[in-house]
Amino acid sequence: MSASTKLSTSVKALSYLASTHPDPQTSSKIAEHIGTNASKLRRLMSLLTKNEIVKSTQGTNGGFLLNKSPSKIDLQEIYCAIEDRKAFHLDVNKNGGRKNKFSDSFNEYFLDLFTEVQVDIENKMKKINLLTIMKNNGIKSTYRM
Repeated sequence: MSASTKLSTSVKALSYLASTHPDPQTSSKIAEHIGTNASKLRRLMSLLTKNEIVKSTQGTNGGFLLNKSPSKIDLQEIYCAIEDRKAFHLDVNKNGGRKNKFSDSFNEYFLDLFTEVQVDIENKMKKINLLTIMKNNGIKSTYRM
């Protein structure tokens, strides 16, 4: 699953949890509601639980719940929970270990450029919270703490 698909699926699942709060939801029910594969969703929910964005309850009425208000969950936090690499990743070929001043200067230029873009992406994602995304998509949150 690509990074953008994982982020989109995670946001949909979290939005569904916010719209059904305080009732725990099973991964099967969430997957059915948002139109995704339940086993892939379980992997994402495990990462979101590990990073304390959601919590899991056991038992016959068990399932997943948001662990905090949708207004306190930003896209950067979600992305960092489900991905192990930066959003704007650059893998620069170092010429197979050979020194090449011409190529190395271009690589350095793009590494610096992509580092700046990465910071811009992270800052933008920190400004967008789950509640805002839900409102923009006509979904009401029932989350109350």
